[in-house]
Amino acid sequence: MASPCPGMRQARMADDRIDSDSVPITAELTAVIVAVTGGQPRVLTIEHGEALPSGPFEPGHRSLQAGLRAWVETQTHHPLGYVEQLYTFADQDRKQGAAGRVVSVSYLGLTREAPVVAGWDAAWQPWYRFFPWEDTRGPDAGLVEAVLAPALLDWADTANDSIVKLDRQRRIAIDFGLPGHGWNEDLVLQRYELLWEAGLTAEGRVSVGGWTGTSACSPGTPMRHDHRRILATGIARLRAKIKYRPVVFELMPPAFTLLQLQRAVEALGGRPLHKQNFRRLIDQQDLVEETGDITTETGGRPAKLFRFRREVLAEREVAGTKLPLVRAV
Repeated sequence: MASPCPGMRQARMADDRIDSDSVPITAELTAVIVAVTGGQPRVLTIEHGEALPSGPFEPGHRSLQAGLRAWVETQTHHPLGYVEQLYTFADQDRKQGAAGRVVSVSYLGLTREAPVVAGWDAAWQPWYRFFPWEDTRGPDAGLVEAVLAPALLDWADTANDSIVKLDRQRRIAIDFGLPGHGWNEDLVLQRYELLWEAGLTAEGRVSVGGWTGTSACSPGTPMRHDHRRILATGIARLRAKIKYRPVVFELMPPAFTLLQLQRAVEALGGRPLHKQNFRRLIDQQDLVEETGDITTETGGRPAKLFRFRREVLAEREVAGTKLPLVRAV
């Protein structure tokens, strides 16, 4: 289990902010580029893993997406495939500097991992490096119970108003799946923002009411600006989307085993799946077909190889296509 990080940085206080009425507003393009490699969800980063690929929207860019693709290829030398707009972050205190207020238009991209070109400031990082509590399958599965929940409940107790205290306790219980509430893997952003509000993230601000946030700090590697918040938004979007659209196949090789497919879905959701339930639903949805080949690289008995039936996208345009991410073991 990871240990709580030893310290935390505080965001600038309100009196340090630039007067928003006297500064220009610029647009920044930010990319959450995801791959699944070896059963591990990974995200493409720059600046030694401290930031996501990003850059300003410039007059020469034909469109927002064209500008994003240009910045990603410039900073990472990695061409983009599937891309969709994620969210626009325009909070007044998200990022300010000499250039004024910055609005970030973020995108989610799905790809297959390719080696990073030597000499480029880019690297693939496991996304659970930034959110270890989101993986309920491995050694960090006890982080919520052992570290985060006690720290959050201590923070809730600092509220001077009983209504505020009860509201904090309610949100903690729901977001972190405390007794009486099941774990909802889609609440990635809500969990991160609650930790941030409590002063338990390195990027977080000190909350009002006397709480300093120094009694505990959430594990997980911080990122520059609000890029970890943007990454949390991307993870939540992808976890929700694979339940009704077959976008997981954008992350798979052309031929794969059903076990590899299951491991990819488990990796993205951060929770194990029931093997028989998973395969039954795959059969019912008619998502894949056999290639006629087998592989011996599984380490056990030879396994059949499958491919995605891409025509299913047209067949299921209205009904949607579901994967059993939330099925219990």
